[in-house]
Amino acid sequence: MDVRRAAERYPGGDPAAGIESLHAFSFGPHYDPDNLRFGAVIACNEERLAPGTGFDEHPHSHTEIVTWVVEGELTHRDSTGHASVVRPGDVQRLSSGGGVRHVERNEGPDPLVFVQMWLAPHEPGGEPFYEVVHGIADSTPYALPEATAMLHVRRLIPGERTAVPDAAHVYAHVVRGEVDVRGAGSSGGDGGVGRDGGVGLGPVSLRPGDAVRISDAKGLEAVARTPAELLLWEMGPR
Repeated sequence: MDVRRAAERYPGGDPAAGIESLHAFSFGPHYDPDNLRFGAVIACNEERLAPGTGFDEHPHSHTEIVTWVVEGELTHRDSTGHASVVRPGDVQRLSSGGGVRHVERNEGPDPLVFVQMWLAPHEPGGEPFYEVVHGIADSTPYALPEATAMLHVRRLIPGERTAVPDAAHVYAHVVRGEVDVRGAGSSGGDGGVGRDGGVGLGPVSLRPGDAVRISDAKGLEAVARTPAELLLWEMGPR
């Protein structure tokens, strides 16, 4: 397991203009050849937009873009004619295909926070595709077959457990709260799983903005210390 702390992310955006960005992977001017991707995930950006600010029209291609709104409302418009307002609990997906342009803005009265994750499809090109799933439930994973990936949203109360999928690659990002990742059935002492994946090193504790990249995940679980929201990407081999 490879733990990445919130404070290790690359800062971006334009804070003076009301746009703050935090990048978990090599992104834009922050080029890191050792942090280009994990499985299909090539970006995990936390974006904070003040009311009336946002990203003007810009292009994307050959990328699957999945957005999770944490607070506020995200207004989306794209060159294929789609226009939506995305709210907490909704999953937005834009498959950019061979090329698409879009606008992302905070046109609401309150600050906007969202997590946007980019995944690399197996095949480039194709027609752009857009959808929003409103109010996705914990028991309904969101499938992204173009990248052999599936998103699991977990909202946990203190002490509640959820299985970490057994998969070639798992990317777990804590949206809010505190979560331990450990061996299934562990009491939190012996039998937990440490940063290097060894058994008996105790659980890995994660806070908001922290993430863990797990290779060959098997027999793990996430346990909430506080009310928590967790995004889990289950991915096949690449």
